[in-house]
Amino acid sequence: MIHADDIRVDVSAYLDRYPNDATRLESLTDALTRLDGDLTDRSTLPGHVTCSAVVVDPRRRVLHIRHNVLGTWLRPGGHLEAADTTLAGAASREVREETGIHTKDLELLSPVPVDVDVHLIPANPDKGELAHHHYDLRYLYRTRTGALTVVLDPDEVSGHRWMPVGNVQPAHLPTRVAQQLA
Repeated sequence: MIHADDIRVDVSAYLDRYPNDATRLESLTDALTRLDGDLTDRSTLPGHVTCSAVVVDPRRRVLHIRHNVLGTWLRPGGHLEAADTTLAGAASREVREETGIHTKDLELLSPVPVDVDVHLIPANPDKGELAHHHYDLRYLYRTRTGALTVVLDPDEVSGHRWMPVGNVQPAHLPTRVAQQLA
C-alpha cells in the first residue's frame, strides 16, 4: 500500500531534479502538507494522486492510448490501488491493464518521475464524481523489445498509437526523455 510519505519522497526527488516546477506544483505540495484526506484514494477531493507511464520503444516513440471517458490521447495511467507498493509500480500496472504489455517487458529508467502534472478532470455524473484534480506522477519506461503485442482493455481504451518523442506534450517532456535515454 502506498502512503503519503511515499508520495512526498517521489515529489521531493522530482523537485530536486526539476526545481523550476515548484510553483506549478504548489497545489500538490500544499495538499501533501495539509493532508486533507488520503491522496491515494480516488474519492479524495479536491484532488488525488494518479500515476502514468511514459513508455518509449527502441524507435524513440512514446505509447499513447485513447481514453474512453475523456475522449483524448494520453499515456497509460490511472488511479492507485491498495495492492500497489510503489508509485512507479502503479504506473506499470496501468500499462499492463490498459494495453496488455507486461511489466517484464518494461525497464524503469529512473525511480524519480520524469514529469508531474496537475490537471482538471471534469465531473462524471455516471460515476457520481465531481470535477477534481489529478496530481499525475509520470514515470519513464523503456521497452525491452521492439516487438510488443498491444491488447487493449475495451472498457477503458479505444485505440493506441506510438508518437515520436519530439511530438509529445507537454513541451518540456521530449527534452527530459531524451536526456534520460542518452
